[in-house]
Amino acid sequence: MQKTTPPPLAIDPSLLVDLLHQVPLLRIDAESTDLAIVIAFSGGTSGGLFQEALDKASIAPSTWDPRAYADDLFLARFVSTCLQADIRGKKPVMMTGHLCKLVGSPPADARSVLLRREILSELDDSQSVRGMFEGLYLALTRLRSLLEGTGSTGTWDSNRRQLDILELFKDMVEKMGAFSSARSELRRLSVFSERVQATESYRALVDLLRYDERLATVSFKMGVGADGRVRRLDLQSVEESTDNQFVGSPVRRWMARLELFARGFKFGEGEVMARLLDAVFEGVRAEFSALVQLLGDLEFYLGALGFIGRSRAAGLEVCFPTMVDPSEELRLFGLFNPLLLGHAMSPVPCDIGLDRIRTTTLITGPNSGGKTRLLQSLAITQLLAQSGLVVPARQAQLAPVPTLVVSLIQESEADQTEGRLGMELMRIRALFERLPPGAMVILDELCSGTNPSEGEEIFELVIRMLEKLSPQAFITTHFLGFAGRLAEKKNIPNLRFLQVALGPSHEPTYQFASGVATTSLASHAAARLGVTGEKLLELIEKNLKASQATS
Repeated sequence: MQKTTPPPLAIDPSLLVDLLHQVPLLRIDAESTDLAIVIAFSGGTSGGLFQEALDKASIAPSTWDPRAYADDLFLARFVSTCLQADIRGKKPVMMTGHLCKLVGSPPADARSVLLRREILSELDDSQSVRGMFEGLYLALTRLRSLLEGTGSTGTWDSNRRQLDILELFKDMVEKMGAFSSARSELRRLSVFSERVQATESYRALVDLLRYDERLATVSFKMGVGADGRVRRLDLQSVEESTDNQFVGSPVRRWMARLELFARGFKFGEGEVMARLLDAVFEGVRAEFSALVQLLGDLEFYLGALGFIGRSRAAGLEVCFPTMVDPSEELRLFGLFNPLLLGHAMSPVPCDIGLDRIRTTTLITGPNSGGKTRLLQSLAITQLLAQSGLVVPARQAQLAPVPTLVVSLIQESEADQTEGRLGMELMRIRALFERLPPGAMVILDELCSGTNPSEGEEIFELVIRMLEKLSPQAFITTHFLGFAGRLAEKKNIPNLRFLQVALGPSHEPTYQFASGVATTSLASHAAARLGVTGEKLLELIEKNLKASQATS
């Protein structure tokens, strides 16, 4: 379980834009982020302040521990390849580390899951809302670029840069106001916009930008000759912007400067503007930290939209799952492995159905039949469902679980003191050390590291102990005879069986049916990979000839 959980916001929630949680949370370190923003605005080296703030951000309370599944599910690779935003044909560089934390730690509050689903659903359904959302994100990335100095190509006027930063801030606040009619909690963007625009500090910012743009309005007539050259320029009128708090009459401006000169102060227009910029920024700087956190929230949804688009482009359907009680049926229609999609491969969808969700299911079948890929698909589906995202299936009925434990990769270590059996026993112990009741368990090739007689005994012990925790477990095995006897005896409650469905020529179809496989098709795999007596003899004769030729 995560140790670092942020406290709920103790002040008015409208002071913070949180698009991920029902109760708004301050997840970034506000103090250090604010300091970095102040330094960045003043022109100092800010480094990657957005990246650093979000990498260090805490997460909402979660009962899931990514250490139990992130490596085996290749979570970082899944996020970087499948949850990649696509904005008008361009793929922005996203902060995948922060996105991994969000996707890998589903919130404990079910209301936050519902909030995320509603926001993502509206973004997917409405092109206009999605366009506004993408426009806000692009504006925020430009603001990030200006603050961090990543978009500059040399030195430039510091006042002009700060004015550009404030102009972008104003543009973003106005863009947020357009979400007032949203049906989901995207309305929070509008609430934030209204609050900011109602402050004296924001009105001062607007006046300062108007002052920079228009000290006065000049009207004139211009005469142009046949050769395109200006022949005449007649000044018609000059109208000063007297409604702006930063604009005074020429006489007042010169009198103020003379008064300051008499008192020993000397400064030019640039210095005056610098002081005004500092004062205006001071009034709105608190809102800048909110924008840093908001960037991570926007990427969460843009990544999800990218996954939806990529799946549909490959002819695959996704959906929001129906969440039910564990005693009801498990239904997964058109389930596919998104890791294959991320590697530009063509996943083969399959249908999985069980009479109840809370079961231990043994999966049998030949190598390269899709068993491990199915385990990955099941685990990623559960993870995405409880993170509030769409799942890789046409239709899905699932039950929420308190955590997920996955063990697919069993790598040997150079300094390990145990053999394969010892490592497998340690793997089993580690499983039960972190397994609460009702969890989802994914195990690949349980007890494959020992002889069948010993392995079957340990295998049965594991599934009997699992029964006491009422898990939703999926376990692959090549102990076909053992699985067949368990299916025949039916002496372990809630034990179910799936097998790889084979085609007419005994080739894997990557589909699954009820029952236990009767063969692992080892001979077929050996023939496919060239491990037959005939092929091996050819290799031996080839090596003998090569050896004789060199002797």
